[in-house]
Amino acid sequence: MSVDFIYPEFEVVRNDSRCIACRVCERQCANEVHSFDPKQGSILSDERKCVNCQRCVSLCPTRALKIVKSNCTLRENANWKDDTIKEVYKQAASGGVLLSSMGNPKEFPVYWDKILINASQVTNPSIDPLREPMETRVFLGKKPDRITRDQNGNIRCKLPPQLELSMPVMFSAMSYGSISYNAHASLARAATELGICYNTGEGGLHEDFYAYGPNTIVQVASGRFGVHKDYLDAGAAIEIKMGQGAKPGIGGHLPGAKIIGDVSRTRMVPEGSDAISPAPHHDIYSIEDLRQLVYSLKEATQYQKPIIVKVAAVHNIAAIASGVARSGADIIAIDGFRGGTGAAPTRIRDNVGIPIELALAAVDQRLRDEGIRNNVSLVAGGSIRCASDVVKAIALGADACYIATAALLALGCHLCRTCQSGKCNWGIATQRPELVKRLNPDMGAQRLVNLLTAWKHEIKELLGGMGINSIEALKGNRLMLRGIGLNEKELEILGISHAGE
Repeated sequence: MSVDFIYPEFEVVRNDSRCIACRVCERQCANEVHSFDPKQGSILSDERKCVNCQRCVSLCPTRALKIVKSNCTLRENANWKDDTIKEVYKQAASGGVLLSSMGNPKEFPVYWDKILINASQVTNPSIDPLREPMETRVFLGKKPDRITRDQNGNIRCKLPPQLELSMPVMFSAMSYGSISYNAHASLARAATELGICYNTGEGGLHEDFYAYGPNTIVQVASGRFGVHKDYLDAGAAIEIKMGQGAKPGIGGHLPGAKIIGDVSRTRMVPEGSDAISPAPHHDIYSIEDLRQLVYSLKEATQYQKPIIVKVAAVHNIAAIASGVARSGADIIAIDGFRGGTGAAPTRIRDNVGIPIELALAAVDQRLRDEGIRNNVSLVAGGSIRCASDVVKAIALGADACYIATAALLALGCHLCRTCQSGKCNWGIATQRPELVKRLNPDMGAQRLVNLLTAWKHEIKELLGGMGINSIEALKGNRLMLRGIGLNEKELEILGISHAGE
């Protein structure tokens, strides 16, 4: 027994009276937890490999399985937590950087849960969204500061390029390679049916998905993977990825094991070689440099597409956003520190960045104070979990929200947080053909449509309860929010009053 032996985090509990040794669990587990012992005629479990993805539990025909968290823990210590000690053991044994996926799981404040929504009563009556008009459409892009008219007195209606969304939600960037072909197909089909957009991420766009171009945001990241003229022309908008909430200040990394077949061709990277994005864009070291790339992309697409700049939420985000708004960008996407990822260094994911709620409020206020709020639209991302989070984000100043983890959950993700292994048992974060086929893109698209259809109804109900009949009327309307359990500084940054005031 080695000094750094770590007892398995999860235990497989099998009810032998129910188990019929059908071996479904063995066939379904890409981590090879389950195996059949022909001598005993029973199923054995190697719990060291279990990531608690719940695939075996979900598909067991006799409900003979459950996965439980192990109660074998190290001695309690308020400073040296169990996970911290185990991570030291792992690094002492390997000498490697710890990698993690999905969002930050630490117990930091979730400000969405400390913000309450106001409701109308008598003087400003509520609105019944089932019987009265309710506008959920949004347009993302530059807006004029004032109404102007031509020489005949007619309002000038021509605007710079806009993204029109049927509701203020889009699917955030998840690259082909980090997620599967079938996952991308699900997102593309759902976005098209819903009248919203999905984001390619930095992995290029598979040729099969060019048909969904009017509902596609194509991304240009530091590695420029898959970027060429046809790719830029295919999308409805172009996003320059400067930062990501799960790993601010560093680049991306897709392991060579995932660079196979169509992924290799789409990314324009040799098979089996790691796709590593540098931390900075090597042609951007100032706002002036960013402006040059913004206008290069506008020139390349004949000024027909809005340009998005995506930045991570960090401590000086308001100043950064002010510069980005002056760079010529049409939309700023801000990604909070709980944003998901296919793979990130654990220390970066869990310790770098700030919550999206504080970042969004700070940016919206700064742009208003400088008189440039109409220069850009704001998109908030990084753990938008439900319709009420969307409504709160809009009241704090967002024009729309990005969702990614919520979308993957709708596709079947169980947040086992092992995306970097490429062994996703639900066919989402994998390139292994036998696993990819487990996700039916028709069913996946329908589940995404169902999710956002439900959110749209809830958004209308919440708006109606506030006596508001459009997303535009809610944008930046912080009078409709109240804080609970927040200190004065937090309330000041959020720009809201405490409950009871």
